[in-house]
Formats: sequence, C-alpha cells, structure tokens
Amino acid sequence: MADIKIAGVMRAGAYSPNHIGNDAAIFNAVADQLRKRGCEVRIYNEEQFQNGNVTEDIILNMCREKASIEKLMHLEDEGHLVINSGYGIENCTREKMTRLLLGNGIPYPESLIVNTNEDVRAELEENGYGKVWIKRGDFHAMHKEDVSYCRHSQEAQEVLHEYFYRGIRRAVINKHLEGDLIKFYGVQGQPWFFWFYPFDEGHSKYGHEAINGKSRGLHFDEDYLKSICQKASEIMDVKVYGGDCIVDPDGSIRIIDFNDWPSFAPCRAEAAPHIAKCVLQAIKERRRR
Repeated sequence: MADIKIAGVMRAGAYSPNHIGNDAAIFNAVADQLRKRGCEVRIYNEEQFQNGNVTEDIILNMCREKASIEKLMHLEDEGHLVINSGYGIENCTREKMTRLLLGNGIPYPESLIVNTNEDVRAELEENGYGKVWIKRGDFHAMHKEDVSYCRHSQEAQEVLHEYFYRGIRRAVINKHLEGDLIKFYGVQGQPWFFWFYPFDEGHSKYGHEAINGKSRGLHFDEDYLKSICQKASEIMDVKVYGGDCIVDPDGSIRIIDFNDWPSFAPCRAEAAPHIAKCVLQAIKERRRR
C-alpha cells in the first residue's frame, strides 16, 4: 500500500470547543494506524488546505470551516476520495440534519424549523411544546449559546430573538425529551460501536448534559441503537460519526444530535483501527470502479 498517499486535514481550533486536544489525538491516532498499514499520510491544517497546499488525491479530514467544506465538495465532484464527505459534513448542520433524519424515518424529537425573527409562542403552545431546545440551524455549534435549553414558550421566544440579533437567521426547535442521555460513536460499515452515559462519566462540551442528569439505566435494545445510527450515517453520508440520543422510560430511542467525526475521547484507542479500516475499504472500492 506504499502507493497510497493521503492528505490529513486537521480541524481548526475554533470548531473544537473544549476538545482541541481530543480532536487532534483521534486524528493523529488514525493517521498512525494508516501509516502502520503502509500508507503515506501528510498532515495539514485547514488554512494550508484552503490555500491549495494539498496535492494528494485522497483526503481524510475533520474540516468545519465553510470555505474548507466548499472546497471538499468541489474536490469530490472532480473525483477525489474525501472522508468525511464535504456534503456529509454540511448535512450535519442542524436544519439539514433535522430534515434528513425526519424525512427518512430515523427516530428524532418533534421539531420546528423557524426563522429567528418569528413569534413562535402560539405555535409552541398549540403543539404542546413545553420545555424545548433551540439550536442554530445554519451551521455547526461553535459556542455554548448556539444550543439553548428553554423551560417555556416565552423563554424560547427571547432566546430566538437573541439568535436573530447575533446574525443567526434560522433555528431548529426540538421538543425536550425526558430520559437517559447517551453518547455514541461509530464507523460506517464496521462492526465496532461504542456508547456511554456522558453525565455519569463527567464528559461534557457545554454542560448541557446536566439537564437530563444522572442516568437511570433504562433498558434499551443496543442492536437497535447501532442499526439506526448506521442507517443515519448512510443517509447523512458520514462515515466517521458520533452523536447523542435519549432513551425514554419505555425503552424507545431517539437521536437528538448526529456529528461528523467527533473526538472519540473515551474510546480513541479502540476506534482508530476501525476508522483506518473504513478508509482503506473506501480506497479499495474506489479502485474497483
């Protein structure tokens, strides 16, 4: 495999809130796994990628900058192999994710997609939305304030207007779900899958895990969780993924967030070989065409 040359494009620090070290660690671990398998992997930052310094035909990336994503999509259209796909990364922005998951039958909270200058109080009350989460719809969360928990419609309206004044024009409103919060990680086409209770383990990005609090150990079907996550990864076109879900007291599961290439912080050593295998499998499939 010495002829396999891969560009590895790291994620800009602004898009790794509270996880800069973890994001770099999993990316470097995967690069090392690919090198052990005979690949040549050169690491770039997003600025170098945007400036045209990358010449490799295979691009492994954690990009989040809008300019980087646009360039990834352009390179894919030209025939480059890109993992994760630029289109997949864009699909993980909140409004697109909500439409894709709901539109393809993936269990997901009841949701409204709104303009941030709207008055939504009446609609929330008429549809039985009490506690809700408001999330910026146009892009990935970069700050704690991009995801907001609201206890009632008036608070939701105030937060929505704050988004508008911050220049965020679209938002997704998810109905709050009571139950156990679970964080999961997976790799498309690989048997490996990992989940855990983030609040119990003290794992947090913005502290929102405290809303649902300590898990109750509610029973659920782990195979079903894995199956809906794998299906979501195919729908979203994201090979290396993670996210969050809620287990209801009756054992039903709903995905509340789905991300392209998360940190894999609690399972980095286990995940890295499977991500490398996924990349090599994609290369083999491409060569067969």
